[in-house]
Amino acid sequence: MLRQITITGIFLAGALLAACTVGPAYQKPAVAVPPAYKEGMAWHPAKPQDSAPRGKWWEIYHDRTLNALEERLNVSNQNIAAAAANVEAARAILKEAQAQYFPVVSLDPSIVRQRAASIFTPKGSTFTSYSLPLEASWEPDLFGRVRNAVHASLFSAQASEADLESIRLSEQSELAADYFALRFQDEQIKLLNDTVAAYGNALELVNDQYISGAGTDEAVAQAQTQLRTAKAQAASLGILRAQYEHAIAVLIGQPASSFALSAGPFTAVPPRVPAGLPSDLLERRPDIAAAERSVAAANAQVGEAETAFFPSLTLGGEAGFQKFSPDHWLALPSLVWSVGPAIAQTVFDGGQRSATVKQFKANYNVTVANYRQTVLTAFQQVEDNLAALRILAQVVSEQDEAVKAAQRNLDEASARYKAGLDPYLNVIAAQTSLLANKQQAVNFRTQQMTANVQLVKALGGAF
Repeated sequence: MLRQITITGIFLAGALLAACTVGPAYQKPAVAVPPAYKEGMAWHPAKPQDSAPRGKWWEIYHDRTLNALEERLNVSNQNIAAAAANVEAARAILKEAQAQYFPVVSLDPSIVRQRAASIFTPKGSTFTSYSLPLEASWEPDLFGRVRNAVHASLFSAQASEADLESIRLSEQSELAADYFALRFQDEQIKLLNDTVAAYGNALELVNDQYISGAGTDEAVAQAQTQLRTAKAQAASLGILRAQYEHAIAVLIGQPASSFALSAGPFTAVPPRVPAGLPSDLLERRPDIAAAERSVAAANAQVGEAETAFFPSLTLGGEAGFQKFSPDHWLALPSLVWSVGPAIAQTVFDGGQRSATVKQFKANYNVTVANYRQTVLTAFQQVEDNLAALRILAQVVSEQDEAVKAAQRNLDEASARYKAGLDPYLNVIAAQTSLLANKQQAVNFRTQQMTANVQLVKALGGAF
């Protein structure tokens, strides 16, 4: 009876001590949040929304081909698949840590054939021993070692989930940027093809004038040179277009050799993306969420390391049946059992535990710095793309006016050449200027769409 009371007391003491958790309490690191973006947005306190879905943000561009490609990416992209597998691994590690809350029970049956001899039985005797022991052991979580390990694994799993969303958003935005770049390559190719046709017509005109005696062979040579140069430029654009097409194939998980995207125009205007508030980034950027969860995990690891300074208690017991014949296992004399606690405490380790705690504290400081740097980088990316879009809107407008002016210059130069007032070299100069300005207009629009996509990415893909 006394033994039973003692064992019960040990279990109760373990349960009471389990309420004590060693380690620093976690506090989310403070970061400097600007009151507004430079574009004049207001500020309000952030509310955690780490798990908020990113949504099909690419649908704001109203492009069916892009929508279909993004859907394929979400299913077949291998970087996303690898990140998803990392999430499953992190969840499994969490379950491993949680398993430490429960006792370990094992069954170890055995059949042993033995022969024994003595001075009284020199010939010896042979017998068989049957045993069916059931062993159990449990280490109460006296100072929160298991809880800190579980918390660290939980926060790490949450960081893996945020990493998955970050990679998904990165791959989605990369696909959108590559798609728009390909479409603008199509625009460049169309522009040069139209230019080649125009240069061909000009060559015929110059050649007719030369035949009629109103022109010169020099003008014919100049027109031929200009035409061949334009054809070479048009052909060279196919290289970059093919590279964008291959990049898209990889993003959607398809071999480049079996993927093709037909040429098509792109005339959409970059949609307005609401930037929201600076504090919103702390809610919806998955990389910020991952960095913050890593801080929480590192804090829990510090507590887990500090529990090594405290003793550990293991409660163990064994019960079973042992007899020379299994037919008599259930008989009371066949029952064997044992139970008892064991306490272990490291007395001297040469400073190993202290060094381990310092190591994990240093790791914690690293994650805090990384978290703050991630937030700073996020604000920078938003500001960069907001500024780019604001400036590029003005640049595109000015460039469109430059294209109109270049067209008027070409019309005037062509008229003066046909009237015999100016040499054909003036027409070539005007044509070259018009082509260059049109190409630059396409390039600026490419930059504008890329900045638009990057702003969506910088904002976390949700608005």
